[in-house]
Amino acid sequence: MATSSTKRWLPLEANPDVMNQYIWGLGVPEDEAEFNDVYGLDEELLEMVPKPVLAVMFLFPYTSQAKAEKEPDREKACGSEKEEPSEQVYFLKQTVGNACGTIGMLHAIGNATSDMTLVEGSFLDRFYKTTAKMDPFERADFLEKDREMEDAHSLAASAGDTEANPQVDEHYVCFTCVDGKLYELDGMKSQPICHGSSSPSSLLQDAAKVIKAMIEKNPDSMNFNVMALSKKEK
Repeated sequence: MATSSTKRWLPLEANPDVMNQYIWGLGVPEDEAEFNDVYGLDEELLEMVPKPVLAVMFLFPYTSQAKAEKEPDREKACGSEKEEPSEQVYFLKQTVGNACGTIGMLHAIGNATSDMTLVEGSFLDRFYKTTAKMDPFERADFLEKDREMEDAHSLAASAGDTEANPQVDEHYVCFTCVDGKLYELDGMKSQPICHGSSSPSSLLQDAAKVIKAMIEKNPDSMNFNVMALSKKEK
């Protein structure tokens, strides 16, 4: 997928074990949150996902149609009137090839920091504090130059069950609930996309509806994966 940088990382496997080792190593305490597989989008399968759900990550084929929809989607608003995304949404652009898994992870945790306590002084703790006042492009530039993040991503990419192939046509996006709205966060787009009203308790179901519609646009593909970031009950 085209980005504004010539730098390319290896893609992350859509594997909760890989993602959990990744986030735990970067500063999410193991007893705070973890990724889990979402085995299906029907209600009974959604009920199996540990609650509460803090974010949903979706991997899908990045087709020419998906690329063509980037600009129209940018204008999508919450409800009938155009509405700017909430300033409370943590969003960053993707400028590094194949970094969408890490971007999705940063979106997932960055919009759930009020629901978890990161290890003080850890990478993620420092990253969010440093980039808090930056715009999405400044955050992207900061990430691109961060060698520690690049090394951590590389380690996670090599930890999967399948051999990492830099030439992939799949893409990660993140869904999260901020200020009572469901947002789709895609670093390849210019801003967060609002999909209407939501709540922390209905986030998974609301995201599933949007994901179903995205899957229906690619009826011939099986290359989809859904993971939920769930807060651990103590």
